Amino acid sequence: MTNKIEDFETGEKENKKIIFVDLSTSENLENKKKFKYLLNKVAESPLDELGVNLKNLYHEEAELNAFHPINEISGVENIKNKLWIPLKEAFPDLERRNIIVIGGSYRDKVFVSFVSYLTGTFVNEWLGVTPTKKNIYLRTCEAHQISNGKIIKSYVLIDTVDFIRQAGHWPINKSLGAEGMWSAPITGDGENNENFDNELSLESLNQSLTMQRSLNIKPESDPNSNKDYIRDKLLNHPQKKYWHPKMMWHGPAGIGTARGLKGYVEYHQLPFRLTFKERDYWKIGHYIEIGDGNYSMTGGWHSIECIHGSKEWLGYEPTNKKITIRVMDFYLHHEGLIRENWVPIDIAHILDQIGVDIFKLIHKK
Repeated sequence: MTNKIEDFETGEKENKKIIFVDLSTSENLENKKKFKYLLNKVAESPLDELGVNLKNLYHEEAELNAFHPINEISGVENIKNKLWIPLKEAFPDLERRNIIVIGGSYRDKVFVSFVSYLTGTFVNEWLGVTPTKKNIYLRTCEAHQISNGKIIKSYVLIDTVDFIRQAGHWPINKSLGAEGMWSAPITGDGENNENFDNELSLESLNQSLTMQRSLNIKPESDPNSNKDYIRDKLLNHPQKKYWHPKMMWHGPAGIGTARGLKGYVEYHQLPFRLTFKERDYWKIGHYIEIGDGNYSMTGGWHSIECIHGSKEWLGYEPTNKKITIRVMDFYLHHEGLIRENWVPIDIAHILDQIGVDIFKLIHKK
């Protein structure tokens, strides 16, 4: 196994000539403030004002790439009818609480991205789940592409497995990591990050991308490798150079949160690599790569393509099916290293591809 980190393009393959956007730090700050306000208005909107607030936020023909089972929809009316009306009916007192707000430009696109919770009293059915009449925190991660002052395309991952967990069900195998709410950044500036240092933003992004490229070094591909060998190689992997000794890896429900490189390897990385030995991290590539001060973020809509080859990760017998993965990564860079990593993954979508419908399983238990 070579330990050399290759330098390769991690973004989506573009066939057109790109005119790169030069986004100033002041413009970026204004975007964050504006869309934080508009998204809050939508979340807390009465149903009779929802349409107007959504039209202030979205272009008429905007696209939404959403979590399973909402999936891909187009047009502001569909966004209202398929996502927001059912949410507002299920949680009439809905409100939004942000823990990370970052922005930036990637190639010819401008983005604002969020880690937040949509929270309210669960009083009516949503996604077929019986209401609890209690408070629920919907873990929500988003990247919104902006054009002419409105959103033209959104990527939204709500952690539906965590929603089901809070509603009193657990239809899948036990998580290896710790389940619960994600903590806000240790630095306390996640929602109000006012950055005016372009060099710092670039350093943060480059650090996360270099670490990600190191993941292409695959000890599980070595001849005659076994679990102990792979674990040792991962604990002494080139990635180690980039992770803080007190790193936190905040994973989605079904995987859970891990602390330190050892916890990350044991609870996610080793099982994932054993299950998906055949994989391509950048089959399609990232649609977003941005840095914003001490934060960075990448995301791929089906960026990972792999073969489900064992039961180590999530605990399901191998199907040998080819699956794709919807994923985002939010990073906090602190004390020169990656201190925290918030990782929304559409687990329900992955399970659906291997024949596990978590929404049907709820009603069988």
